[in-house]
Amino acid sequence: MPKKKLYLTLVFIFLLAFFAGNLTYPKYFNQGIDFLNSRLQQAFGGQAKFSFPHFWNVPFKLGLDLQGGTHLVYEADFSGVEEKDYNSLIQGLRDVIERRINIFGVKEPVVQTQEASGHYRLIVELAGIKDPAQAIKMIGETPYLEFKEEKEDYQAILERNKKVAETKEGQIEDPFSLTLLTGKYLKKAEVSFDQTTYKPLILLQFNDEGSKIFEELTAKNVGKPLAIYIDGVPISAPTVQETISGGKAQITGSFTTKEAQDLARNLNAGALPVPIHLISQQSVGPTLGAMSLQESLKAGAFGFLAVILFMIIFYRLPGIMASLALVIYVVLISTVFKLISVTLTLAGIGGFILSIGMAVDANVLIFSRMREELKQGKEFYLALEEGFNRAWPSIRDGNLTTLLVALIFFGLGTSFIKGFALTLIMGILVSMFSAIIITKNFLKCFIGTKLEKVKWLW
Repeated sequence: MPKKKLYLTLVFIFLLAFFAGNLTYPKYFNQGIDFLNSRLQQAFGGQAKFSFPHFWNVPFKLGLDLQGGTHLVYEADFSGVEEKDYNSLIQGLRDVIERRINIFGVKEPVVQTQEASGHYRLIVELAGIKDPAQAIKMIGETPYLEFKEEKEDYQAILERNKKVAETKEGQIEDPFSLTLLTGKYLKKAEVSFDQTTYKPLILLQFNDEGSKIFEELTAKNVGKPLAIYIDGVPISAPTVQETISGGKAQITGSFTTKEAQDLARNLNAGALPVPIHLISQQSVGPTLGAMSLQESLKAGAFGFLAVILFMIIFYRLPGIMASLALVIYVVLISTVFKLISVTLTLAGIGGFILSIGMAVDANVLIFSRMREELKQGKEFYLALEEGFNRAWPSIRDGNLTTLLVALIFFGLGTSFIKGFALTLIMGILVSMFSAIIITKNFLKCFIGTKLEKVKWLW
């Protein structure tokens, strides 16, 4: 590799490490920015119009075992419901519960479905929730579906709502009013496709009583929207084209197939009488308290330093370069966890630590092969290339087999196993980049220098 290209690569690596390091731990960078801004204000007598911004501060997302929270288990009552509707109904309930939980500011709650011995359950994990009692009350209510028609002063309400949105004064008013038609009259909703345009649409079927109400409702609202609400939230407002009799209707719109499936599922969830009962509630304190977490991180730091010390003692200069690459690896993977909002649990941290060991293992294989090539009297640059080339099949196969097992864990495991598998998968991918790209470019810096002639360093 030409020196210019090598130096550009190294500059890119260090810039990436600088960005990742400050994203992972921006405290000291932001303290430096505060100092510069204070000096800037002093220089301009407190009238400086420009100030340096702080570095982006993204917190780590902690799981239930690290942050604490509430663990709830609900059982769905499917008595009176046909078995073929079980799966779509439980998924619809899951969607509604997630929407309800998010009202309380719980970001990305864990809501899982579980079937065992004919019992269908919803497992809800709310990490860091402030008011579990209120959330329990809301979650425990059966999803409620209702149809609404335009109020008499519909247009006037829309104008008032527009002013409220612009001025931020007053209250937004619902332009639709309640009707007699609710989810209890809806027999089912299912996805179909238009025979001409092949676009997805939702077919609705009401029972006998609901058919009469729906016919009367559509007769007096031709040309007007008929809004559909679940839990008080509008999910669709199709326009009535004509009076509809027979208890069948369809909702058309610019749906994707998935959007149509989700809408049909939510309609079914709101229509069918499926209550859910809380059978288990557990307030979960963090498995690791603040003190324990600090102690565990300290132990991890000592272990990390021990690995670095081992690499330097046994592999000397390559060990130093590998240690530097390992530090960059830790910073990079921490940044990845922040950017894609990985929920860190004890199991996930375990997967991350295991990936560090695999990154070191790759370097050990490479350096051992390099030593063998140097002992045969080969030039340094040839030994370096041969070391990486000959070690690569072992590194590739070892990482791919581990990656395969991690993917199986992620696909079939429970939430804790999935957390372990996810961090391990990402750790393996980044560790291969660290061992093959970063370490190799660091060692290439010594090609053609006096240090490559000092045999004991290698």
